[in-house]
Amino acid sequence: MNNKFDELTKSMAQSVTRRAALKKFGVGLAGMALACFGLASKAEARRGHCRPTGSLCKNFNDCKLCCSGICGGGGYFPLVCAL
Repeated sequence: MNNKFDELTKSMAQSVTRRAALKKFGVGLAGMALACFGLASKAEARRGHCRPTGSLCKNFNDCKLCCSGICGGGGYFPLVCAL
C-alpha cells in the first residue's frame, strides 16, 4: 500500500511542460462545453414536444412522451403524466 502511494506522489511531483498542461486544460474545457451544449439542446427539444402533467397515457410506452418521462396511476386509475 505504501509503495503505491509513493509511486503516486512521485508521478505527481514530476514537472509538466507548459504545452502539455495547456493541452490538457484545453481538452477538458472543450469537453465541458460540448457536454453542456449537448445536454441543453436535448432538454430544449424535449420541452417543446412533450405532454404536460395530467395528460392521459394509453399505456406505459406513452410515458416517454411526458415532459417528466413518468406516468402515474394504473390499475383502476387512468395513466396520466406525472411530475
